[in-house]
Amino acid sequence: MIEAFKNMSKEIKNFETITEETVSNYLYTKDSPDPDIIVRTSGELRLSNFLTWQSTYSELYFIDKHWPDFKNSDLDLVVEEYSKRRRRNGV
Repeated sequence: MIEAFKNMSKEIKNFETITEETVSNYLYTKDSPDPDIIVRTSGELRLSNFLTWQSTYSELYFIDKHWPDFKNSDLDLVVEEYSKRRRRNGV
């Protein structure tokens, strides 16, 4: 985020014109879609600043397994759970 704002400050002179899309275009992930779901392993119930801007409307899934123990069957459970959710994207 800091790098994005530094770069914006060098190129944009009228800060009134900055929109959410403007900020997104200055992030390292500008060419990737925002995640629909984020899986947090290891039983932690926080994102730890992971994709702070991009995860605004992401669904979250928490699992008590550590990453090396995460299996295809766990991914199947995540996909099943995600398919049951009603996405409202802030509405």
